[in-house]
Amino acid sequence: MKIGDKLPNLTVTLQNEESLSLPDLKGKYAVIYFYPKDSTPGCTTEGNDFNALLPKFKRNNAVIYGVSRDSVKSHQNFCTKQGFKFDLISDADEAMCKAFDVIHEKNMYGKKVLGIVRSTFLFNPDGKLIQEWRKVKVAGHAEEVLGAIKENKS
Repeated sequence: MKIGDKLPNLTVTLQNEESLSLPDLKGKYAVIYFYPKDSTPGCTTEGNDFNALLPKFKRNNAVIYGVSRDSVKSHQNFCTKQGFKFDLISDADEAMCKAFDVIHEKNMYGKKVLGIVRSTFLFNPDGKLIQEWRKVKVAGHAEEVLGAIKENKS
């Protein structure tokens, strides 16, 4: 996935067990953010930050989707507990993670593991990737993504 690429032709499963075809996101700005694991501190903060700004994203014709390898059931619990008003994508088969190249070797507590590197991708209403953030630091990130949408619109 590189700048200018179109939304991948994948159909994914949301936390409410509905299917979503990624090319159907055309017509709006699409924010797709990948995070390591439901209900962990950084991932919870990131989700809450996007959720708090959701009305501003909507006013700017944008939708938000969070993606991890967690199950649909885990996503349902995470959304309910945190009150998220946007959808989470269950990527248990890692198809999206592979398409976006977000699974890399990480060092966790001195052990090397393969895990999701926190990353965000912004697609314009034509379905083209216009900006990406890799190795995201959570603090201020949702605001930065919103700013990128506003900047692109002007």
